[in-house]
Amino acid sequence: MTTPVASAPDLDDLAARIAGGERAALARGITLIESRRADHQAAARALVQALLPRTGKAVRVGITGVPGVGKSTTIDTLGSNLTAQGRRVAVLAVDPSSTRTGGSILGDKTRMARLAVDPNAFIRPSPSSGALGGVAMKTRETMLLCEAAGFDVVLVETVGIGQSETTVADMTDFFLVLMLPGAGDELQGIKKGVLEIADMIAVNKAERDGASRAKAAAAEYRAALHILAPASPTWSPPVVTISGLDNLGLDDLWAKILDHRARVTASGEFAARRRAQQVKWMWAMVEDRVFARLRQDPQVKDRLPGLEGRVAEGELSATVAAEEILGLMGLGR
Repeated sequence: MTTPVASAPDLDDLAARIAGGERAALARGITLIESRRADHQAAARALVQALLPRTGKAVRVGITGVPGVGKSTTIDTLGSNLTAQGRRVAVLAVDPSSTRTGGSILGDKTRMARLAVDPNAFIRPSPSSGALGGVAMKTRETMLLCEAAGFDVVLVETVGIGQSETTVADMTDFFLVLMLPGAGDELQGIKKGVLEIADMIAVNKAERDGASRAKAAAAEYRAALHILAPASPTWSPPVVTISGLDNLGLDDLWAKILDHRARVTASGEFAARRRAQQVKWMWAMVEDRVFARLRQDPQVKDRLPGLEGRVAEGELSATVAAEEILGLMGLGR
C-alpha cells in the first residue's frame, strides 16, 4: 500500500510531526520527496527547507562493497550495536539500477532482520528506478528528513557499482569500503578511485576459518594505501578486519569513525566538507531540474528520436546534435 502523500496545506503539521519523531509522518514526508508530481516536488522543497535547522548533527557514513561482501549483515549488526547504545539509526540506499540488479536492502528488509523490527531504526530503500542523479538527490533529502526526525546515525549504502560510490562519498562524512578476504585476489578487482575516497577499509568475513585470509588481505590493502597520498592531512585510512556475522571488530570500527569525526572537526575539515557538499548538492539539483525540463520540452521530444538516430548512424556529429537540442530551449550559443 502506498503511503499517503501530503498536500501543501498540511506541511506545517507534517513538519512538526516529523520533528517530533513520528515514523508515519517521516514515511509520508519521504514519499512526498519521491513523488514526481510538480506540486508534490514543490511541497517537498518547502518541507525540507522548514526542517533544515534541525538537520546536520547526525554521523553520516557511506558504506560500499561488491555484491556478496556482506553489507547487509554488517549494517544489521553494526546498526543493532548502535541502537543498543541508545542511538537512533537510519539506513538509506543509493541504487539507480535496482530494477535490474537488486540491492542488498532494496525491497528485502529480511536481510536486516533485527534493524527491520528495531523501534530505534529506520530502513528506506532508494526509489526502484531512475538516473543516479535523481535517486541520489532523493536520498540526500531523505537523509535530511531522517536527521530532523532525530536519527543521529545515517548509514547510506551503495551497491558498489560505478559512479554511485563517489556520489555516496559526496553526501557523507565518512566512507567505509567493505572488502572480501582472499589474499592475492583482492587487489585485482579494486578500483583505484575507491581507494582514493575510502576513509577506512574493512575486510569482512574474518570469522573462524576466514580469519587468516582476512588478515592477509588486510596487509595487501595497507600496502596499496601506502602508495596513495591521504586525502586528509589529519587522517590516514586504517585497514581493519571484521565479521558482520559474528559481530567481531565492529566496536573498534565505530570507535575509528568517531575518532575520524573528532579529528576532522578539530582541524576544521568537517565544517569545510559539509559546506562544499551543500554547494555540490545545489548544482546537482540544478542539473537534474534542467535535464528534466529538457526531456519534457515538446520540441525536444519531437526532434530527439531523429537526432539520436542520425548520431547513432554517424550522419551527424554529437557536438552538432547537442547544440541543436540546446538551441531548441534557447540555450544554444
